[in-house]
Amino acid sequence: KTLPDALLPYKEKLSPRFFEIRDKVLDFVENVVNPALPTVDAQTAELMKTVEDRTQCPEPPIMKELRAQAKARGIMNLFLPEVCQLSVLEYSPIAEILGMNQVANLAMNCSAPDTGNMEVLERYGSPEQKKTWLEPLLNGEIRSAYAMTEPGVASSDATNICTRIERDGNEYVINGHKWWI
Repeated sequence: KTLPDALLPYKEKLSPRFFEIRDKVLDFVENVVNPALPTVDAQTAELMKTVEDRTQCPEPPIMKELRAQAKARGIMNLFLPEVCQLSVLEYSPIAEILGMNQVANLAMNCSAPDTGNMEVLERYGSPEQKKTWLEPLLNGEIRSAYAMTEPGVASSDATNICTRIERDGNEYVINGHKWWI
């Protein structure tokens, strides 16, 4: 498991922890997740027969097993520096690996929108919010969502938003209307 050429300029900035975690992730993807992909597909196909739309399809049962294995290997929630003790520089090549395998990404609990929502809850959540939402998210027991729109703007392109923020002395004024879902 050699270091990709793109990482060679950063080799001196990568900690022993990075190499340990990267090896665990590569091993997990190669020896646990990839062999489980046919089962994921078969279980998903069976579950799809029970719903009208893919968005209603429950998660394949094998995902719970894959999460348990990721947790046992210490490779869950690697996107949180407080959890994994990796720098952003060190996490980014791991995220690249996960970006190539959606099942590994889900199994290791590193998928959007959960990652962003967990980061917000971890940093700004009240103790009650952390207990109610962050703990089950970190454990992979629930999934989260994020949706926001503006009336009269039909686009997922954030450059089309109409809401504006302007500095007014020592404060900021936000002008706009949001619909939170």
